[in-house]
Order: sequence, then C-alpha cells, then structure tokens
Amino acid sequence: MGAPLVQRGAVRIGLFRETFPGETRVALAPDGAARLRKLGHDVIVERGAGERALFADEEYAAAGATIGAPEEAELLLLVQPPGEAEIARLRSGHALVALLDPVRAPAPLQQLAGRGVVLFALDLMPRTTRAQSMDVLSSMSTIAGYKAALLAANHLGKLFPMLMTAAGTVPPARVLVIGAGVAGLQAIATARRLGAQVEGYDVRPEAKEQVLSLGATFLEAGIDAAAAAASGYARELGEEARRRQADALRERIGRFDAVIATALVPGRPAPRIVTIDMVRSMRPGSVIVDLAAPAGGNCEGTRPGETALEGGVSILGPMNLPALLPGPASRMFSRNVTAFLEHILRDGKLVTDSDDEIVRGTLVAQGGRMVER
Repeated sequence: MGAPLVQRGAVRIGLFRETFPGETRVALAPDGAARLRKLGHDVIVERGAGERALFADEEYAAAGATIGAPEEAELLLLVQPPGEAEIARLRSGHALVALLDPVRAPAPLQQLAGRGVVLFALDLMPRTTRAQSMDVLSSMSTIAGYKAALLAANHLGKLFPMLMTAAGTVPPARVLVIGAGVAGLQAIATARRLGAQVEGYDVRPEAKEQVLSLGATFLEAGIDAAAAAASGYARELGEEARRRQADALRERIGRFDAVIATALVPGRPAPRIVTIDMVRSMRPGSVIVDLAAPAGGNCEGTRPGETALEGGVSILGPMNLPALLPGPASRMFSRNVTAFLEHILRDGKLVTDSDDEIVRGTLVAQGGRMVER
C-alpha cells in the first residue's frame, strides 16, 4: 500500500484544463466530480477546464467542486500527456492519471519520475473483466469507430444506403472495415445502420463471429494461425501471413467504395496493410479513413492529420476523432477515470500495491524512477 497522501479520509483531486493542441475533451465531467465528492474526496477544477466540452464552471461548482488551482491537490487528472505547462506545475507528492503514451513519448515522463511524481497511464489499462469499467481506450475507440463511419459517408462520392426512387434504384455503398476491435466493430455497426453493405476483416480468427453478429460479412484472407496476443490486442503477423493478407486485399479492395482501417499493435508502429497499389485499384471518389494515423497509419498514403488524394481516392488521417465529440467522449472518459480512482484511492491512501493487476498494469513511475516492465 502507498503512503497516505493526506492525513484525513479524503484525497484532493485536481482537474487540469487541457493544453494539448486540438484537444477538446476533459478528464472529469461534472457528474464525475459529484461522484468523487460523494465518496468524500475534494475536487479542485481549473477555471475553464470543461469549456471546450461544453461543461461550465458553474456545473462543477454545483457538483461540489472548487474552482481554483488544481496543483493544490495531491492527485491530478488529464486526458493527454502533460505538456510543458503542466510539467512545470507538477512536483514531488503529486500523482498524475492520464493517457501518457509511455512507449512512444517517455522523455517527459522520465523527467516527472525524477521529480518524484507518481504516474498512472490509462492507456496501459489491462484488458480484463475487472478493469472493463476503467478501460478508457475501449470507450474512446467506440466513439472513434462511430465517427469514422460518418466521415467515410460524408467524404464518399456516393450514397451509403440503397435507395429505390422514381429515378431508379441507387445501389448501396460497399464498405470494408480492417480490424475488428472495438473501433472496427463500432464502425461496422454504424456503417450498417447507414445502409451500406459492409465487410469486416481481422487477423484474429475469433473476430469472424463478432463481425457476422453485426450483419456484416467477413473477408477471408487464408490466415490460419491465431494472431491474438494475451492482452486481447492483435499481434504482428509473420512474413507468410503478411503475404497472404496482402494478396487477399490486393485482389478484392478495388470493389469497395470506402475502407475504414483500425488495425493497431500496442507499443509498435501501425502495421502497413493498404499499399499505394491497392489504393490505385479503387475507383475515383472512393475514400479511406485511417484511424491508425496517430501511429503512422495502416495505409501507405496516409498523412497523419491531413487528407491526401491518390488517384482520385481521398485518404483521411484523423489524429483525434473522440475530440470531435467532446461532450459524450468526456462523459465516457470521466466514468472510466472515476471507476479507476475508486479502485486506487482507499481510506485516504493511494494504492500502489504491485500485487493488484490493475495498479501493476498502469503504474509507470513511483519512488523517483520509472517502473520496470
């Protein structure tokens, strides 16, 4: 068990206003603040913290929070990794809970660890039944998958649903979703609701049943070996499996009007699945939405944060789709964070017990150093 943060049965929790470029979400919604107050904790919210998510300071105050300087609290909350503004305000005795991206951006975390800041990375939450209510990545992937289908429909040069009109029948759009994780399955479900004909593809054999359960068909690539890691995420394919995957997609991708790519391998660059030759086989006016753009992209032509044009095919590389729906995204994020705080704050103490799989999975700095993994 960790040492007490305060001498009473409550912990002061501070909410930073996000300074990360383009971030509109906030880590704690007013109803989350109310929940923490009900549990006996004090909540200090930086002025304007929820403004871009359409949460007014008055809503936080009504929930029992204090509008003030969050660094006066012992435990701080952010959505994105801390920037220079937040790093300057963090010191020994603070604990920070956020999406920290410790694999790709370790330097700021090492700096904070050296200062004695305790760091919890929500993006390292184990994918277990116990941690399901705390799984921020799944919540945000749900929103990203939904929004990706809408972006595809908005940019596509044809209608998603089949329409029978006096002017004749309009055939439905054909959509391929690569990756049947949380984001991919939500993209499939949303594209189906919009009336498209949808196929899903994933390297994991068990994903086929999930794709079919949503009313989509499954694109077979002839990959026999299981490709799921113990974490529940896909792992990288071997050379032979990659060749079979490429052959299957090269042969079939040209028949699709829209491709939504969601494949990620934790801690590694996104696997390159869609080559430029595949893109060029698609009809002009088609669209690719690459949710893996922040990790480099699943498509060879993806430009992270931009929309590229290749042979008349639009390739979208969105960097933060949940930020396009800041209200619902913040509420979901907040519920996950609140569940996590309920788990790690007990009797006025911060739990850093390495025997707890949730704590062990998310704790990245303690005692003045980074935690070895």
